[in-house]
Amino acid sequence: MDKELFKIRKAVTTDAKGIGKVHVDSWKTTYANIVPDDYLRNLTYERREQVWLNEIPNSGVYVAENNEGEIVGFSSGGKERSGKYNGYDGELYAIYILKEYQGKGIGKALLKQIVDEIKGMGLNSMLVLVLKDNISRLFYEAHGAKKIDAVEIDIAGKKLSELVYGWEDIKNIF
Repeated sequence: MDKELFKIRKAVTTDAKGIGKVHVDSWKTTYANIVPDDYLRNLTYERREQVWLNEIPNSGVYVAENNEGEIVGFSSGGKERSGKYNGYDGELYAIYILKEYQGKGIGKALLKQIVDEIKGMGLNSMLVLVLKDNISRLFYEAHGAKKIDAVEIDIAGKKLSELVYGWEDIKNIF
């Protein structure tokens, strides 16, 4: 996809509303038939916006904008949060892209920003957690991530399998 069709930049707090909308809308398309419907129905733009207002100043958050300047995707990452995976210092916390903008190179561009962010912190490795039933896990595999663990999580009373993928050396992703 031509660079002119989308722009990637570091998020600022005024992006929280747009990020919240992408977060909710992409959850509803990505996790339909995976996560309980009640949970998805109860997601609100306002609550997600509040989460991102807190998150933007505290971690690396990047947005993808279309030609009209609307946020159509975002990524976030930073230090690995669980402390359970020795040798993995960084973590890709999230990449979400509106369904109609997927498959256009935006995910790769957003991933690159997080890799650069994590390298900038002096870290060399990274992991990401992704639901086993989420087809997007193939994106991580295509970018060299190796499955290192599987954990069970609970979303709205439903037990789901979450895969932990890792990159031992993020210098080789791009």
